[in-house]
Amino acid sequence: MTRQNRAVWARQTGRIGALLSALGVVVWASGLPFLFPSLGPTAYLYATQPSAPTCRVRRVLGGHAVGVAAGLVAYHTVAGGVVITASMTAGAPGTLRLAASGVVAAMLTTVGMFVTDTHHAPACATTLIVGLGILPSLREGGIILVAVSVLAVEHALVGRLLE
Repeated sequence: MTRQNRAVWARQTGRIGALLSALGVVVWASGLPFLFPSLGPTAYLYATQPSAPTCRVRRVLGGHAVGVAAGLVAYHTVAGGVVITASMTAGAPGTLRLAASGVVAAMLTTVGMFVTDTHHAPACATTLIVGLGILPSLREGGIILVAVSVLAVEHALVGRLLE
C-alpha cells in the first residue's frame, strides 16, 4: 500500500466518522433512532464518491423519501402489526406477510426511484427498514428523513471545508 493510498483511506474513513458522529450524538442525547443501517452506505458513498450522480442531494433525499413512503405503504398494507424478531416462526402467516412486505417495499422503491429519477441504492435498505417493521411509524419515517437531511447538509459542509 502506498503512502498516497493510506492518505486517501484515512481521509475517507475520517469523513465517514465525521458524517455519522453528529447523528450518533443526537441518538445518545435523544434516545431516538437517528442512526440506522442505510445511513452507512450513504455516508460511504459521500466519503468515497462525493461527486457521483448518486450523491446528488436530490437523489439522496429523494431516494430515501421514496424508500420511506414505499416501506410505509407496504408495511401497513401487507404486514401491519407484525414485528420482526430473532425467533420468527417458519411457515407462519405473519412471517409470510412480513417477507411479502419487504419484497413489495423494495419493488415499489425501485419503481418510485425510476419514475422520480432519484436512484440511490441505499434507499433500498431504508425501505426494508420500514417495510419489515423495524421503523414502521410515520414519526420514525420522519426521523429517517431528518437524519438523511442532516447527513446531506454535513456532506455539503465537509466538502466545502475540505476543498
